[in-house]
Amino acid sequence: MRDFAAIDFETANEYPCSVCSVGVVIVRDGEIVDRFYSLIHPEPDYYQWFCRRVHGLGPEDTDDAPVFPAVWEKIAPLVDGLPLVAHNAHFDEGCLKAVFRVYRMDYPDYPFRDTLAASRRAFGHALPNHQLQTVAAACGYELTRHHHALADAEACAAIALRLL
Repeated sequence: MRDFAAIDFETANEYPCSVCSVGVVIVRDGEIVDRFYSLIHPEPDYYQWFCRRVHGLGPEDTDDAPVFPAVWEKIAPLVDGLPLVAHNAHFDEGCLKAVFRVYRMDYPDYPFRDTLAASRRAFGHALPNHQLQTVAAACGYELTRHHHALADAEACAAIALRLL
């Protein structure tokens, strides 16, 4: 794959619709041509302690952030016509579908590709695990800000360029 959009969501709580940040990396002809990051006011609007511990975000970060439809309005033209790629696509696709439902938006049925599945096929048992930072390192990419949505999307793009 040489044209795609790598995407990553972080959530505020156990509900997949509670996206609180998004990172998107646009790849065309095998080169990163654009990046997008935004905080998002989550719905439902509360933070579970576990999620805060993972990504470090809380209400102090997102109380004044735009709601998802305002953010997606900026992302939609960037990803138009591109397959979406995520590490553990089941999670990110689930988040995207859930938040579209919450805001009663028409979901355009984005095609998703999964770098986690690609890693399992490519590396098998050669890696101790197939977590994003492990796979990124195996692909020669150093992920320094794991669980920051844009950093994770950049790592996913690097993996996709190598494995998909």
